[in-house]
Amino acid sequence: MTGTSEPIAIEPSERFLEAAGEWGERRMLDEEAAVRAKAEQALLEIEHLVSGATEVEFAVEAGVVRYEPSEELAAFLDEQAALAGIDRQTVLELYVNLFSRVFLEE
Repeated sequence: MTGTSEPIAIEPSERFLEAAGEWGERRMLDEEAAVRAKAEQALLEIEHLVSGATEVEFAVEAGVVRYEPSEELAAFLDEQAALAGIDRQTVLELYVNLFSRVFLEE
């Protein structure tokens, strides 16, 4: 299945927001900067694993993360969505939430 790269809007979960809060608190970042930093980390990890990318461009507007995946990631999301019977947005949200706690010192 060939993925088309269309923007995806993700609403961060409570788990993601908690991780961003911890991240921001340790680095004295405000909430917006912390959410942006965690979104970048999560999206970069996901994109790198699938496509090898070393940079991502995204926007955070009114608490919603907007991201246009690479063609490779779009195809991967479409495949996973078809297997799970859900949409690609939900798949990406699940992965972003999974990676939200990456880089937190425990």
